[in-house]
Amino acid sequence: MLEELWQKLISFYHKPEKENLPVIYSILQQTKLIEISEEEVVVACENNGARFFLEKKTKELEEKLFLLTKKRLKIRFVLLEKKTKKTPPLLSYQPTIETLFENAHLPLKYSFENFAVSSTNQVAFAAAQAVVANPGKNYNPLFIYGGVGVGKTHLASAIGRKILENNPKKKVLFCPGDLFINELIESIQEKTTQKFRRKYRLLDVLIIDDIQFIAGKERVQEEFFHTFNSIVSAGGQIILTSDRPPNEIKKLEERLRSRFLGGLTVDIQPPDFELRTAILLIKAKEKGIFLDIEAAKIIAERVVDCRALEGTLLTIFANFFVKEKKEKIDLEVVEKYFSSKTKNNQKKVTVDDVLKTICSFYNIKLSQLKSDSRISNFVFPRQVAMYILREYLKMKQEEIAYVLKRKDHTTVIHGVEKVRQLLLKNPLIKEEVDKLIQNLNLST
Repeated sequence: MLEELWQKLISFYHKPEKENLPVIYSILQQTKLIEISEEEVVVACENNGARFFLEKKTKELEEKLFLLTKKRLKIRFVLLEKKTKKTPPLLSYQPTIETLFENAHLPLKYSFENFAVSSTNQVAFAAAQAVVANPGKNYNPLFIYGGVGVGKTHLASAIGRKILENNPKKKVLFCPGDLFINELIESIQEKTTQKFRRKYRLLDVLIIDDIQFIAGKERVQEEFFHTFNSIVSAGGQIILTSDRPPNEIKKLEERLRSRFLGGLTVDIQPPDFELRTAILLIKAKEKGIFLDIEAAKIIAERVVDCRALEGTLLTIFANFFVKEKKEKIDLEVVEKYFSSKTKNNQKKVTVDDVLKTICSFYNIKLSQLKSDSRISNFVFPRQVAMYILREYLKMKQEEIAYVLKRKDHTTVIHGVEKVRQLLLKNPLIKEEVDKLIQNLNLST
């Protein structure tokens, strides 16, 4: 009875004449009506993200429920209780779900359960839920783009994780873009390209993180084109992440650009204050840290960079919670931390401080920052380093060239000028550089 009623409500959103069904239909399919009374119905959701999304649709859903029951019932969403897994027989070996995640190279720390949802990433989250509901059918490929540290990798990994949880027999693989390139080069050198193709082309779900790395590499793009076609034609799902949308990736072949744009392209904006607060509370809970919500708000106000949030939390925990035996991180502890940080930051910022901060911010290695690589993901951070060292540390151009292993100072002149121009023309670039300056506590 309950199931039948709920399925009738869900059917309001089923549009068979449309190839791509509404996102709400896909999410509702993963819910269950578990209780009904004279005043309300209780609906179980698989995770907090789905519950957050549906709670915003409560009035709309209640109206549709009224059409079916002729009663004014309230809808309350709760989390679905996890069932304990039975231990398999000793002689029947079944790999654990954690083993399946590792085999798929999925980062274990990323899931839908610890993905905080707000207005800045709600559309991307809903699209991810739709892909999980019907892999290979809804939004193929799903192309997620956004700046550094906004949660692209987290969301893409969570999709692969959930698909595996739903069906452990699915062949899922998470692969960074540069790893795909390196594996192809090795297979060509070792004459094992057939093995490489079998690994990738027979997958049910392929997730490529930072797909922009393949741009400008003719043989790599050729191979990925055929990999893409093989997976999609067999009913598999492609998920891609990038720092920019397909039409802004330079030197990307038009046939690939066309295929990337043929699915759904969604962006994730930098986290707002509410999302940063939620992220802090989630991280604290994961690590068993008692964090007061008011203290979390103060940290979220002062730390804008998403990647720096967890680092700030752990620093406060180490300095006050552990050393001073505090029972929880509260307003007093946070204010004391930022006050001491302000005093400590009066000391001179070093070249190493600048380079390490830039590497952390852009998620690259120091060797890549100083390398001869012309990949844009390394070139731009290198130019930002030149700009900060020149404008804020007042280093000579020759000194900067030596530090960054450039052949001569003319490269530094070009790099500094390039960043200056971008700061004037591109507000997103200016926001990035301003965050770096803020993290380094530099001032002109």
